[in-house]
Amino acid sequence: MKQRTIKKEVSIKGIGLQTGEMVKMVLKPASSDYGIQFTRNSANIPANLDYVVSADREIILEKDDVRVRTIEHLLAALACFSISNLIIELDGEEPPILDGSALGFVELIQSSGIEEQKGEQKVLTIEDTIRIEENGRSLVLLPREKFKITYTISFDHPIIGIESTSFEMNETRFIKEIAPARTFGFLNEVEDLRRRGFAKGGSLQNAIVIGENGIINKEALRFSDELARHKILDLLGDLSLLGYSLKGEIAAYCSGHAMNIKLANMLAERIKDKDRRIKIEGGDEMIDAKNILGILPHRYPFLLVDRVVEMERGKRAVGLKNVTINEEFFCGHFPGHPVMPGVLIVEAMAQVAGVLVLSEPENRGKLVYFAGLDNVRFRKPVTPGDQLRLEIIPVKIKKKVGVCEGKAYVEEDLVAEATLLFSVAER
Repeated sequence: MKQRTIKKEVSIKGIGLQTGEMVKMVLKPASSDYGIQFTRNSANIPANLDYVVSADREIILEKDDVRVRTIEHLLAALACFSISNLIIELDGEEPPILDGSALGFVELIQSSGIEEQKGEQKVLTIEDTIRIEENGRSLVLLPREKFKITYTISFDHPIIGIESTSFEMNETRFIKEIAPARTFGFLNEVEDLRRRGFAKGGSLQNAIVIGENGIINKEALRFSDELARHKILDLLGDLSLLGYSLKGEIAAYCSGHAMNIKLANMLAERIKDKDRRIKIEGGDEMIDAKNILGILPHRYPFLLVDRVVEMERGKRAVGLKNVTINEEFFCGHFPGHPVMPGVLIVEAMAQVAGVLVLSEPENRGKLVYFAGLDNVRFRKPVTPGDQLRLEIIPVKIKKKVGVCEGKAYVEEDLVAEATLLFSVAER
């Protein structure tokens, strides 16, 4: 997935939901790796979790005493189009609420067009279950190849009760099924909200208002489950502050902004810790064969690492090698009973160690040479169809020499291990 921005500058005006003031918003293209940033009063506020100061009834970002608020509908629309780089200029605290949905933002982005960029987008593939439960509310994140959300709301109100909806998310489905869903509130809460500084711009034109006996708006609901769909809209906007697209399934029960941001922060901490249960694609954390060619001098048929899936510089690296029957060494090494040569398993470990060492800024463009081997053990044979997981942990690395511990696994079985001694040299 390539990074994206918009093709040309576009703008829109409208009332702010919370402040009730007229606001103009301008969207401008941004370069690769710029990120999404709000600009207000000459301050740039990145749209990421580090700047969230409130997640109560809305998301508020703040930097250098300048804040922007009620940004979740806009962020959901940007996430729908996988826009990763954008300048958002505001002359007020918040984007216009428009009709209370994200449809106006979708149409604004469509009027500009989308431009793909050179950089890669970051994607998180969830590989284990993550659960948050608080006060009868819950968010569960499950492994899944695509991105799916199931959302259930429950209100003690005769026309709502329990309402649930589920979608496998993609751009077309978001535009048609999620973006038109409007924000909602209860008539008996309006006076208190306005006294507390919220919803000063709220009206029947930009929100579904629920009275004691039913919906007050003249316009009918756009979907029978519009309220649950809008909660999905909010969830998408909140999670976009993580800066990664997701592959996984979310099951939400009555979660709000605070719980959504808590989940995003949990994922952010796992990224920082390089937790093995989350595979990170894109950026430096996932190094594929093409990137490896730019780091190691090895070439076919002696490049023995397909990709590096985890790397914490100076601390750990994990590489993968898919062993196939087409490998050239099987032609002459036990041809009637193909077994991968042990020395090549050790070489594959060394190549992962080489990627780890040569990824350091001071070692870019240099070479790593074997200087010695200790404690080499081969535990089980490796045969066609196996996938080697090569784990490297540095023991000692100095300017020109180093020692790493290497282990090779097939599934959970340790098949080989060795202590690798190497030297770093100029090309």
